[in-house]
Amino acid sequence: MNRQHGLSMIEMIITMVVISIALVASLSSFSLIGGRSADAMIQTKSLDLAQLYLDEILAQRFDEATGNGGIPAYTGACRITDDGESRSDYDDVDDYDAISNEQPALIDSSLSTLYSGYTVSVSVSCDNTVGANTGGSKRIQITINDPTGDSSVFASFRGNY
Repeated sequence: MNRQHGLSMIEMIITMVVISIALVASLSSFSLIGGRSADAMIQTKSLDLAQLYLDEILAQRFDEATGNGGIPAYTGACRITDDGESRSDYDDVDDYDAISNEQPALIDSSLSTLYSGYTVSVSVSCDNTVGANTGGSKRIQITINDPTGDSSVFASFRGNY
């Protein structure tokens, strides 16, 4: 006599419980990974903005009294001056110290929608801890606030040369 073998009701219930536990664990890990995939894009945009501002600022003169191209170099101690210039007239590093919670200044206005929700603040200060400048260097600190409320801080130094 041939007996047919099959799954009992208890074996079916145990199989369903094991499969459902595995699905819950895998779906929760996928949702965690999917939620963090946007973080890389936000951080990349923050880095791009910081690089844009640093390129612009570091291309300027060290001080108002520095000549074009750095010659003659400013001979006094490091100072931060407020020239009262408008954004389009910034011509030395410390002019950027006035930027606070500015919407990103982009050359291509079509990119402004990609950076909506971002704000930029710049702080310029004298720092004697780095470099060979006897009068001190200028420390440029850029703070990028992204749409999620996180802040990214980037810093660079500008020497008197």
